[in-house]
Amino acid sequence: MRLHVAVGAELGWPLTEAEVIERFIGRSPLANGEQITAQVGPRLGTLWQERFKQLHHTAVDAELAPVDGILEALDTLTLPSCVASGGSHDTMRHTLGHTGIYPYFEGRIFSASEVLHGKPAPDLFLHAAKQMGVHPSACVVVEDSKYGVQAARAAGMRALGYAGGLTPAEWLEGPNTTVFDDMRELPTLLAQICPVETPDPRA
Repeated sequence: MRLHVAVGAELGWPLTEAEVIERFIGRSPLANGEQITAQVGPRLGTLWQERFKQLHHTAVDAELAPVDGILEALDTLTLPSCVASGGSHDTMRHTLGHTGIYPYFEGRIFSASEVLHGKPAPDLFLHAAKQMGVHPSACVVVEDSKYGVQAARAAGMRALGYAGGLTPAEWLEGPNTTVFDDMRELPTLLAQICPVETPDPRA
């Protein structure tokens, strides 16, 4: 967020943090690049993306930490799961690796670079569901961006909107969406949506 603000100030498109969240958070680098190029032109658009990539890599190494409670939640997760992100595979290897999350999903990580349209289109989530062999209606998406929950709804999936980060809770609210703000609640929320059937001992 603040990196786009800094690069925008440098290259002639002043943006507030709220505007960056509204325009960019949850969308693919390609979609964001198209917005930037339309505003500042191709030359500065390319320079913007190069500067952002450099600053982002440095910031991840220096500052990025896992969301509070996420590792504990993942330790209890028994349902089939994957990552479906707007980021590139290289970026996800870096960010998820740095936060210790990558091993939980290795081999089940999908990028918007694999589909025609990123979020808020449903393409990425439908692609992930197909690769996982799960019908979209049986999927639950955990998202922290408005474009992500919109994509989940468009894909016919339930959504859990995490409001403990940058995105205001009201941007996540909508049909088939439960908004929460503590990752420690995730296992309970998933159990409520996807209860595990107990075998009948008489069967």
